[in-house]
Amino acid sequence: MSGNSSDYIVEVCCGSYYDARQAFEGGAQRIELNSALALGGLTPATATLCLVKENMPSLKVVAMVRPRGAGFCYTWEEFSEMEAACSDLLKNGADGITFGCLKEDASLDQEKNKRMTALIKDAGKEAVFHRAFDCVENPFFVMEQLIEAGVDRVLTSGLKDKAMEGAELLKALQERYKDRIQILAGSGVNADNVCELIRKTKVTQVHSSCKGWKRDATTVRNGVSYSMFQGEQRYMYDVVSKEMVEKLLLQTAGMSSKNV
Repeated sequence: MSGNSSDYIVEVCCGSYYDARQAFEGGAQRIELNSALALGGLTPATATLCLVKENMPSLKVVAMVRPRGAGFCYTWEEFSEMEAACSDLLKNGADGITFGCLKEDASLDQEKNKRMTALIKDAGKEAVFHRAFDCVENPFFVMEQLIEAGVDRVLTSGLKDKAMEGAELLKALQERYKDRIQILAGSGVNADNVCELIRKTKVTQVHSSCKGWKRDATTVRNGVSYSMFQGEQRYMYDVVSKEMVEKLLLQTAGMSSKNV
Protein backbone atom coordinates (compact mmCIF):
# COMPACT_ATOMS: atom_id res chain seq x y z
CA MET A 1 0.00 0.00 0.00
CA SER A 2 1.25 3.42 -0.86
CA GLY A 3 3.15 4.86 2.07
CA ASN A 4 2.52 1.79 4.22
CA SER A 5 4.89 -0.97 5.29
CA SER A 6 2.86 -4.16 5.01
CA ASP A 7 3.20 -7.77 3.90
CA TYR A 8 -0.32 -7.59 2.43
CA ILE A 9 -1.87 -6.28 -0.77
CA VAL A 10 -5.26 -4.59 -0.59
CA GLU A 11 -7.14 -4.33 -3.89
CA VAL A 12 -10.08 -1.93 -4.02
CA CYS A 13 -13.05 -2.60 -6.29
CA CYS A 14 -13.87 0.60 -8.22
CA GLY A 15 -16.77 1.45 -10.52
CA SER A 16 -15.68 4.86 -11.80
CA TYR A 17 -12.89 7.42 -12.10
CA TYR A 18 -14.19 9.01 -8.87
CA ASP A 19 -13.88 5.65 -7.11
CA ALA A 20 -10.35 5.19 -8.40
CA ARG A 21 -9.39 8.64 -7.11
CA GLN A 22 -10.79 7.85 -3.65
CA ALA A 23 -8.96 4.51 -3.56
CA PHE A 24 -5.68 6.14 -4.64
CA GLU A 25 -5.96 8.99 -2.13
CA GLY A 26 -6.80 6.45 0.55
CA GLY A 27 -3.49 4.70 -0.10
CA ALA A 28 -4.46 1.74 -2.31
CA GLN A 29 -1.79 0.53 -4.71
CA ARG A 30 -4.07 -1.66 -6.86
CA ILE A 31 -7.67 -1.44 -8.00
CA GLU A 32 -10.06 -3.57 -10.01
CA LEU A 33 -11.75 -1.17 -12.44
CA ASN A 34 -15.35 -1.90 -13.44
CA SER A 35 -18.56 -0.29 -14.55
CA ALA A 36 -22.06 -1.17 -13.27
CA LEU A 37 -21.09 -2.50 -9.85
CA ALA A 38 -24.79 -2.99 -9.09
CA LEU A 39 -24.66 -5.85 -11.62
CA GLY A 40 -21.55 -7.32 -10.02
CA GLY A 41 -19.12 -5.34 -12.17
CA LEU A 42 -18.98 -5.05 -15.96
CA THR A 43 -16.33 -3.94 -18.47
CA PRO A 44 -15.33 -0.30 -17.85
CA ALA A 45 -15.15 2.37 -20.55
CA THR A 46 -11.69 2.75 -22.05
CA ALA A 47 -12.00 6.49 -21.36
CA THR A 48 -12.27 5.76 -17.63
CA LEU A 49 -9.13 3.63 -17.72
CA CYS A 50 -7.26 6.33 -19.63
CA LEU A 51 -8.24 8.99 -17.07
CA VAL A 52 -7.05 6.79 -14.22
CA LYS A 53 -3.71 5.96 -15.84
CA GLU A 54 -3.11 9.55 -16.95
CA ASN A 55 -3.80 11.10 -13.55
CA MET A 56 -2.65 8.30 -11.23
CA PRO A 57 0.17 6.59 -13.15
CA SER A 58 1.52 4.75 -10.10
CA LEU A 59 -1.84 3.07 -9.41
CA LYS A 60 -1.97 -0.51 -10.67
CA VAL A 61 -5.22 -1.09 -12.58
CA VAL A 62 -6.69 -4.50 -13.27
CA ALA A 63 -9.67 -4.04 -15.60
CA MET A 64 -12.77 -6.20 -15.60
CA VAL A 65 -13.87 -7.81 -18.86
CA ARG A 66 -17.48 -8.93 -18.41
CA PRO A 67 -20.04 -8.08 -21.11
CA ARG A 68 -23.27 -8.46 -19.11
CA GLY A 69 -24.80 -9.28 -15.76
CA ALA A 70 -26.08 -12.69 -14.60
CA GLY A 71 -23.69 -15.64 -14.88
CA PHE A 72 -20.57 -16.50 -16.86
CA CYS A 73 -21.67 -18.86 -19.64
CA TYR A 74 -21.12 -16.73 -22.73
CA THR A 75 -22.24 -17.04 -26.34
CA TRP A 76 -19.57 -16.72 -29.01
CA GLU A 77 -20.95 -13.26 -29.84
CA GLU A 78 -20.46 -12.20 -26.22
CA PHE A 79 -17.02 -13.73 -26.15
CA SER A 80 -16.06 -11.79 -29.29
CA GLU A 81 -16.95 -8.62 -27.35
CA MET A 82 -14.78 -9.82 -24.48
CA GLU A 83 -11.75 -10.41 -26.69
CA ALA A 84 -12.16 -7.01 -28.36
CA ALA A 85 -12.58 -5.25 -24.99
CA CYS A 86 -9.58 -7.10 -23.57
CA SER A 87 -7.34 -5.98 -26.44
CA ASP A 88 -8.60 -2.39 -26.18
CA LEU A 89 -8.04 -2.16 -22.43
CA LEU A 90 -4.56 -3.66 -22.69
CA LYS A 91 -3.62 -1.20 -25.44
CA ASN A 92 -4.76 1.66 -23.21
CA GLY A 93 -2.69 0.79 -20.17
CA ALA A 94 -4.46 -1.89 -18.14
CA ASP A 95 -1.96 -3.70 -15.91
CA GLY A 96 -4.10 -6.83 -15.96
CA ILE A 97 -7.49 -8.19 -16.94
CA THR A 98 -10.08 -9.90 -14.74
CA PHE A 99 -12.32 -12.41 -16.52
CA GLY A 100 -13.97 -15.82 -16.24
CA CYS A 101 -15.83 -18.15 -18.62
CA LEU A 102 -17.88 -21.17 -17.58
CA LYS A 103 -19.93 -23.82 -19.34
CA GLU A 104 -23.58 -24.41 -18.44
CA ASP A 105 -22.61 -27.06 -15.89
CA ALA A 106 -20.30 -24.49 -14.17
CA SER A 107 -17.15 -26.26 -15.35
CA LEU A 108 -14.44 -24.12 -16.93
CA ASP A 109 -14.83 -23.17 -20.58
CA GLN A 110 -11.20 -23.95 -21.24
CA GLU A 111 -11.16 -22.80 -24.85
CA LYS A 112 -12.44 -19.32 -24.01
CA ASN A 113 -10.35 -18.99 -20.86
CA LYS A 114 -7.15 -20.02 -22.65
CA ARG A 115 -7.81 -17.55 -25.45
CA MET A 116 -8.32 -14.73 -22.96
CA THR A 117 -5.22 -15.71 -20.99
CA ALA A 118 -3.12 -15.83 -24.14
CA LEU A 119 -4.21 -12.31 -25.12
CA ILE A 120 -3.26 -11.00 -21.70
CA LYS A 121 0.04 -12.84 -21.37
CA ASP A 122 1.10 -11.87 -24.90
CA ALA A 123 0.79 -8.26 -23.71
CA GLY A 124 2.94 -9.06 -20.67
CA LYS A 125 0.11 -8.34 -18.22
CA GLU A 126 -1.63 -10.22 -15.38
CA ALA A 127 -4.45 -12.68 -16.00
CA VAL A 128 -6.94 -12.76 -13.13
CA PHE A 129 -9.85 -15.20 -12.86
CA HIS A 130 -12.78 -13.64 -11.01
CA ARG A 131 -15.50 -15.05 -8.75
CA ALA A 132 -16.88 -17.27 -11.48
CA PHE A 133 -14.55 -19.60 -9.56
CA ASP A 134 -17.09 -19.62 -6.72
CA CYS A 135 -19.62 -21.36 -8.98
CA VAL A 136 -17.52 -24.48 -9.64
CA GLU A 137 -18.02 -27.91 -8.08
CA ASN A 138 -14.40 -29.00 -7.55
CA PRO A 139 -12.26 -25.99 -6.61
CA PHE A 140 -8.99 -27.94 -6.40
CA PHE A 141 -9.38 -29.49 -9.85
CA VAL A 142 -10.37 -26.11 -11.30
CA MET A 143 -7.40 -24.40 -9.65
CA GLU A 144 -5.09 -26.89 -11.36
CA GLN A 145 -6.75 -26.08 -14.68
CA LEU A 146 -6.27 -22.35 -14.15
CA ILE A 147 -2.62 -22.83 -13.25
CA GLU A 148 -2.14 -24.94 -16.38
CA ALA A 149 -3.80 -22.18 -18.44
CA GLY A 150 -1.35 -19.58 -17.11
CA VAL A 151 -3.67 -17.58 -14.85
CA ASP A 152 -1.77 -15.45 -12.31
CA ARG A 153 -4.42 -14.87 -9.65
CA VAL A 154 -7.89 -16.03 -8.57
CA LEU A 155 -10.43 -13.82 -6.81
CA THR A 156 -12.57 -16.02 -4.58
CA SER A 157 -14.75 -16.04 -1.48
CA GLY A 158 -14.10 -19.74 -0.91
CA LEU A 159 -17.30 -20.84 -2.72
CA LYS A 160 -19.45 -18.97 -0.19
CA ASP A 161 -21.33 -15.67 -0.36
CA LYS A 162 -18.77 -13.95 1.89
CA ALA A 163 -15.06 -14.62 2.33
CA MET A 164 -15.39 -15.10 6.10
CA GLU A 165 -17.89 -17.90 5.44
CA GLY A 166 -15.46 -19.52 3.01
CA ALA A 167 -12.40 -19.11 5.25
CA GLU A 168 -11.78 -22.86 5.59
CA LEU A 169 -11.52 -23.40 1.84
CA LEU A 170 -9.54 -20.19 1.38
CA LYS A 171 -7.02 -21.49 3.90
CA ALA A 172 -6.77 -24.83 2.08
CA LEU A 173 -6.30 -23.11 -1.30
CA GLN A 174 -3.66 -20.77 0.09
CA GLU A 175 -1.73 -23.60 1.72
CA ARG A 176 -1.79 -25.81 -1.37
CA TYR A 177 -1.26 -23.26 -4.14
CA LYS A 178 0.52 -20.23 -2.62
CA ASP A 179 3.70 -20.93 -4.59
CA ARG A 180 1.90 -21.58 -7.88
CA ILE A 181 -0.92 -19.01 -8.10
CA GLN A 182 -2.05 -15.98 -6.09
CA ILE A 183 -5.19 -16.31 -3.97
CA LEU A 184 -7.13 -13.04 -3.63
CA ALA A 185 -9.83 -13.23 -0.94
CA GLY A 186 -12.87 -11.07 -1.61
CA SER A 187 -16.54 -10.43 -0.77
CA GLY A 188 -17.55 -8.78 2.48
CA VAL A 189 -13.97 -7.88 3.43
CA ASN A 190 -13.68 -4.70 5.51
CA ALA A 191 -11.62 -3.06 8.24
CA ASP A 192 -13.57 -4.87 10.95
CA ASN A 193 -12.85 -8.41 9.73
CA VAL A 194 -9.74 -8.26 7.56
CA CYS A 195 -7.30 -9.18 10.34
CA GLU A 196 -9.39 -12.15 11.42
CA LEU A 197 -9.73 -13.29 7.80
CA ILE A 198 -5.97 -13.11 7.26
CA ARG A 199 -5.25 -15.00 10.47
CA LYS A 200 -7.74 -17.74 9.58
CA THR A 201 -6.74 -18.18 5.95
CA LYS A 202 -3.09 -17.02 5.74
CA VAL A 203 -3.92 -15.16 2.51
CA THR A 204 -1.68 -12.22 1.65
CA GLN A 205 -4.07 -10.42 -0.71
CA VAL A 206 -7.59 -9.14 -0.07
CA HIS A 207 -10.22 -7.44 -2.24
CA SER A 208 -12.70 -4.93 -0.84
CA SER A 209 -15.34 -2.49 -2.11
CA CYS A 210 -14.70 -0.03 0.77
CA LYS A 211 -18.22 1.18 0.10
CA GLY A 212 -19.62 4.58 1.02
CA TRP A 213 -22.65 6.52 -0.21
CA LYS A 214 -23.39 9.80 -2.01
CA ARG A 215 -26.72 11.54 -2.56
CA ASP A 216 -28.15 12.72 -5.87
CA ALA A 217 -31.33 14.78 -5.37
CA THR A 218 -32.38 14.31 -9.00
CA THR A 219 -32.81 10.54 -8.62
CA VAL A 220 -36.54 10.88 -7.84
CA ARG A 221 -38.45 13.77 -9.45
CA ASN A 222 -42.04 14.34 -10.59
CA GLY A 223 -43.06 10.84 -9.55
CA VAL A 224 -40.34 9.29 -11.71
CA SER A 225 -37.69 7.19 -9.93
CA TYR A 226 -34.33 5.98 -11.19
CA SER A 227 -33.46 4.23 -7.95
CA MET A 228 -33.16 0.60 -6.89
CA PHE A 229 -33.87 1.51 -3.25
CA GLN A 230 -36.78 2.62 -1.09
CA GLY A 231 -37.20 5.42 1.43
CA GLU A 232 -34.49 8.03 1.86
CA GLN A 233 -31.90 5.62 0.49
CA ARG A 234 -33.55 5.88 -2.93
CA TYR A 235 -31.56 9.09 -3.47
CA MET A 236 -28.25 7.35 -2.74
CA TYR A 237 -25.64 5.63 -4.88
CA ASP A 238 -22.58 3.70 -3.76
CA VAL A 239 -19.01 4.91 -4.15
CA VAL A 240 -15.59 4.02 -2.80
CA SER A 241 -14.95 5.77 0.50
CA LYS A 242 -11.44 7.17 0.97
CA GLU A 243 -11.91 6.84 4.72
CA MET A 244 -12.86 3.16 4.42
CA VAL A 245 -9.76 2.52 2.32
CA GLU A 246 -7.58 4.24 4.91
CA LYS A 247 -9.12 2.18 7.73
CA LEU A 248 -8.60 -1.08 5.85
CA LEU A 249 -4.99 -0.26 5.05
CA LEU A 250 -4.36 0.76 8.65
CA GLN A 251 -5.46 -2.70 9.81
CA THR A 252 -3.24 -4.60 7.36
CA ALA A 253 -0.28 -2.27 7.86
CA GLY A 254 -0.08 -3.37 11.50
CA MET A 255 0.14 -7.04 10.60
CA SER A 256 3.15 -9.15 9.68
CA SER A 257 2.85 -12.44 7.79
CA LYS A 258 5.58 -13.82 10.06
CA ASN A 259 3.30 -13.50 13.08
CA VAL A 260 0.01 -14.67 11.55
